[in-house]
Amino acid sequence: MSWASPEDIYLSTSLASYLDKKLLVLLRDGRKLLGTLRSFDQFANAVLEGACERVIVGEIYCDIPLGLYIIRGENVVLIGELYTCTFLLIDFVLIDKDVDKEELPPHMTRVPEAEIRRAQKAEREATDLKGTMRKRMEFLDMD
Repeated sequence: MSWASPEDIYLSTSLASYLDKKLLVLLRDGRKLLGTLRSFDQFANAVLEGACERVIVGEIYCDIPLGLYIIRGENVVLIGELYTCTFLLIDFVLIDKDVDKEELPPHMTRVPEAEIRRAQKAEREATDLKGTMRKRMEFLDMD
């Protein structure tokens, strides 16, 4: 029976396994960043190369380029690897169909940055209006 050494355990829980791989990073404020992990430290501060912010509003999305991006570790909620290869199964044989193509749900539509900003603003205004209406109607609460 083989036991894992402390070095093996450390590497399996470290970001080292994600170096030079494309990642999705979810931040505490809800932003989603995509990019290639180039460096990190003991505080989970990370450097993403070719980073972009993915903004999703309803069924539309936009990737806003950020370039080289440094992320403070305390703001990271989740880090996950993006698999960018898709395969096609034909007669029980896997064939590499399309490399570097991300799979998104078919109902998602990519739009320009200006359009996603307008959609974000409209969504924010609708949320504010809902909150305002809820405050105005509190007196009707019959608990």
